[in-house]
Amino acid sequence: MPKLSDESLAGAMKSIPLWTSDRGEIRRAFSFENYYQTMAFVNAIAWLAHQADHHPDLDVGYNRCVVRYSTHSEGGITERDIQSACAADRLTTPA
Repeated sequence: MPKLSDESLAGAMKSIPLWTSDRGEIRRAFSFENYYQTMAFVNAIAWLAHQADHHPDLDVGYNRCVVRYSTHSEGGITERDIQSACAADRLTTPA
């Protein structure tokens, strides 16, 4: 997938309003009540990443996880990153 143009990225970011884009990546900080919930989220992200063969950078703490997506081979953000962010959001959205 090619890198999104600035215009395409602006439109795509509307579908993931809790995410920000900066320096060729998108990121979101997720907060949790405790370590167990954080690790459950991290494991779910790992499973999604394995299935999609698209792996984010994760910064993990006791009750938080910052998820960062970028398609390094394209030098920036692609539709694949946006799709992955949507999948991550669904993990924390009540049914």
